[in-house]
Amino acid sequence: MRIAQVTAWRGVMLALTVVCATGSTAAAQWLSLPLAGTPRTPDGRPNLNAPAPRTADGKPDLSGIWRADNMRYNDNLLAEGTEAPMLPWAAAVYKRRVETRGYDRPMTRCMPHGVPDAMTVVGLPFKIIQTPNVMIHLYEEFHKYRQVHTDGRPLPVDPDPNWYGYSVGRFEGETFVVETAGFKEGSWLDNNGHPHTEALRTTERFRRIDFGRLDLDVTIDDPKTYSRPWTSQTLHFLLLPDTELLEHLCENDRDRGRLQEIWKGQ
Repeated sequence: MRIAQVTAWRGVMLALTVVCATGSTAAAQWLSLPLAGTPRTPDGRPNLNAPAPRTADGKPDLSGIWRADNMRYNDNLLAEGTEAPMLPWAAAVYKRRVETRGYDRPMTRCMPHGVPDAMTVVGLPFKIIQTPNVMIHLYEEFHKYRQVHTDGRPLPVDPDPNWYGYSVGRFEGETFVVETAGFKEGSWLDNNGHPHTEALRTTERFRRIDFGRLDLDVTIDDPKTYSRPWTSQTLHFLLLPDTELLEHLCENDRDRGRLQEIWKGQ
């Protein structure tokens, strides 16, 4: 199943103007490896309906390899029939991106996805590693990472902008709340191309429903782009048990021109 998902996605990514390569053959990697700590049914299969794991201090443990349960969040963060409260300039940018089918999206230049876009690509999962002072996100796509600091530090006042911004997190009961600021302008919030500026601040609320499911709501607050804060539809993620991330690289943008010409001709 894991190999089929990866193979299918790489075909899709070619059509979406990303050229990628793996560093070794799929068969040589840890695509199927029974991992300790995974609850199992009597026949030995991972029990994804088991209760969510907890850390030593009793907090929900979000650790694991996750993927979005379908592509609709990657296409559009908003639920069907709703629109973001875009300012006129942002609405014009968004309209152009939709009409051109996202031909100039950042990943065509081997640039990373942003927040929350990096988590919503179905065929390229991400891994959460939860420690007492920092939660780390490892993205299979482009071998990128993100740190969410949980040691009580505040967000930086005047940061050098980053693609994934600067993130601090805390638990509010069963929900892990992440606040992020300091974004570099240029990433897209979703594949349809909702824009943002460096004024963007996001608030993410993660909830691990059980061993195999993770939910996320994202609030977007960018007064230079939107007339008011708005919240995504709930994003649903599924655990990929007994596996590991693959190596995934962008090949120096070498086919961008040819693929963009194909895109224009569609």
